[in-house]
Amino acid sequence: MRRAFSVAVYARRGDRVLVIEHRRLNTWLPIGGEIEAGETPLEAAVRELREETGLAGAFRPLVAALDGVPAGLIGYEEHPAGSKGLHMNFAFVADVPTRALAACDEYTAVRWVGDPVPVECPLNVRQLVRRALAARSRG
Repeated sequence: MRRAFSVAVYARRGDRVLVIEHRRLNTWLPIGGEIEAGETPLEAAVRELREETGLAGAFRPLVAALDGVPAGLIGYEEHPAGSKGLHMNFAFVADVPTRALAACDEYTAVRWVGDPVPVECPLNVRQLVRRALAARSRG
C-alpha cells in the first residue's frame, strides 16, 4: 500500500475554524495536501494554506508543545486516502488575519465553524476543530 505524508491546516480566525467542501471527496475537510519532497511538515502547511486560500497564517508555538515540536502542530493521525493509499497526516492550527479567501478549484464551498461542527465531516476533523479552538499560543 502506498503511504504519503500530508498536512491539514485548521485556519482559525477568532472563535471559528475554516473547513472546505472538498470537490473530489465530497466531504468537509480542513485545507491541506501532501508534503512535497524536501519540505518539512510546517513548510508544507504554510504552502498549502497560501495555495488554497491566499492567506498567510501565524503558526505559533503552543503552550503544551514539547521542545522541538513545530509551531502550530496540534496532532497527528492516519487515514486511508483511496487510491492514494495511507495518509500520515500532521495537523496544524494557524491564526489568519481575515476570513476573505482567494478562489481555489479544490473545493466547492467554505464554512467558518465552531464546536460542535455543523456540517458532515469525519470524526477526526470534528476532534481537530475542537483542538484547534482550544489550542493557545505560548505567551
